[in-house]
Amino acid sequence: MMKKFLSGALRVLLPAALLSLTACHGSKGLDPFSVPESFDESKHYEITFWAKNDTNMTQANIYRQAIEDFEKLYPNITVNMRIYTDYGRIYNDVITNISTRTTPNVCITYPDHIATYLTGANTVVPLDELMADSRFGLNGAELKYEPVGTIVPKFIDECRLGDTAYAIPYMRSTEACYVNKTLVEKLGYTLPDKLTWDFVYEVSEKAMEKDADGNFKVNGQKVMIPFIYKSTDNMMIQMLKQKNAGYSDTDGNILLFNDDTRSILETTYDAAKIGAFSTFKISSYPGNFLNAGQCIFAIDSTAGATWMGPHATNHDIAEDKIIDFEMVVTTIPQFDTEHPVMISQGPSICVFNKADPDEVLASWLFAQYLITPEIQTAYASTEGYVPVTEKALNLPSYIDYLSKEGIDEDLHYAPKLQASKLLTANINNTFITPVFNGSASLRDAAGQLIESVTKSARRNEKVDDAYYEKLYKDTASLYHLDSGMKVSTGEMRKQEFGPLPTTSKVLLLLIVLTWVAIGGTYLYGFVKKRYGKNNNK
Repeated sequence: MMKKFLSGALRVLLPAALLSLTACHGSKGLDPFSVPESFDESKHYEITFWAKNDTNMTQANIYRQAIEDFEKLYPNITVNMRIYTDYGRIYNDVITNISTRTTPNVCITYPDHIATYLTGANTVVPLDELMADSRFGLNGAELKYEPVGTIVPKFIDECRLGDTAYAIPYMRSTEACYVNKTLVEKLGYTLPDKLTWDFVYEVSEKAMEKDADGNFKVNGQKVMIPFIYKSTDNMMIQMLKQKNAGYSDTDGNILLFNDDTRSILETTYDAAKIGAFSTFKISSYPGNFLNAGQCIFAIDSTAGATWMGPHATNHDIAEDKIIDFEMVVTTIPQFDTEHPVMISQGPSICVFNKADPDEVLASWLFAQYLITPEIQTAYASTEGYVPVTEKALNLPSYIDYLSKEGIDEDLHYAPKLQASKLLTANINNTFITPVFNGSASLRDAAGQLIESVTKSARRNEKVDDAYYEKLYKDTASLYHLDSGMKVSTGEMRKQEFGPLPTTSKVLLLLIVLTWVAIGGTYLYGFVKKRYGKNNNK
């Protein structure tokens, strides 16, 4: 009976252990991609393109027209587009599809996301060889469209993980501060050429004064949130960068939870406690408050410029709620106006590896087509984006477009063009954060700190040393920054590793049970052999 049980256990446990090993370590995966000697145009390729669009039909139609024009150039390539409204959903779907090798061929994404995609062996194609290829690269002689030329060095560097480019930039933007200059002057201030954080907070505090009827003196309304920030992750990251303070490094060390971060949070708390500061997640879109005369400093992406101002081409509030005022588009506040620092952001394009190198090459030909000058300038004109190639930036039609700032309130809407010019004038002042597996979670944690402190201020919660110690630890835990990643903080200086993943626990248990079963089988055989002999004597 014992022997039958052990034999059955071995038959079940050994395959299960091997399966767990395969699940943990993955299969061999795809072979590394290398550029084919030639592109076989006799074969038909069907590739998928996952794009992101915020229901802007103009942008969606630019994608559709690009696909139609590309398929005319390459009739043997069919491009199937799937449009998402959220980068997070693209990210989640890619992660889900990596295990089944059903990733798209081309994908609009961010380097933080690509860092996670790369945990799968040879999942994302490194692009340096392709970009430099004399036939199909950025200046390829065998391309059926005008070569892309040179990508702005600062922008292509943002697509590198280590020394390798795993994406090409598609569009670039930064953040801008959209200021109600009329209200600033009504409060008795002169708007400086370059904003400082101290100025913004001082004016915001002044704007909280009310009259005898409970209306805010500055706008005569019951509602006033002087300072609203759309992306609090960018807020924290940029303030730390301006202070030359810790956030992270390329080795994956988490430096966010430090005294400089606490100083930023304390200032945020003080402003939020009197109602002078809020966030998009807490109060709603800053442009809505700005356009209603209920906000003075609205910080959002330059790509959101068409939603800002009394004559904005896009808005989510009733026409009769919009207040006329003079708006200024300027750089985000600085600690040191002589050395401005601002984040560079915007979507990039990655190409996923497939078993057929020709299919990958077909995907690259399409991905590269998306950054040809005409497509770049067409898409950039839909928002306050900036093209990513030097050829597109210097295209006469694009230069002419920028020169017509304000001649209409649609294509040449002044704030939109001002936002684009803001970035082109500050390309050398932009930066990006280190990218590694987990950097996307770190970004979320940076924003969460500001969101948490702002909520605590609105609730009049007690904030002291114990509060910040708990906030740091809870945030690190929430975003798994204390699990398998190096964390350095005032309270957490040692490297901490969280509990083993469930898969690893199951594997270890199966291995132990397997060896127990093997040992039991051996022991059973030994005992039977020895005592069987004795019984025969």
